[in-house]
Amino acid sequence: MKFVRWVKARLFHKFDHFRPAVLADTLKENGLSLVVIIITWEIIEDIGFPLLFIWLGKNVHPIFIAGVPASWLLCLHWLMVPLTWRWWMKFKNRMKK
Repeated sequence: MKFVRWVKARLFHKFDHFRPAVLADTLKENGLSLVVIIITWEIIEDIGFPLLFIWLGKNVHPIFIAGVPASWLLCLHWLMVPLTWRWWMKFKNRMKK
């Protein structure tokens, strides 16, 4: 039962990022670039990774098919969004100079 609650919490957490109120608050606080980074990463995480695992499962080894539901359940934006934001800020500051 704990696992089902954990999966449910992860899915609600993921979909919470797409609510217009959350996106509007993020846009006000940090600007359009952060919203674009967050949405792009969510698309990569929710569409790109599963497609990659399906392709790997068909062309490399069938065990990769197990990565499809894992990529929907595991959440990496807590790591990748700050790293991408940091990279963007460094890139943006270099462009200003």
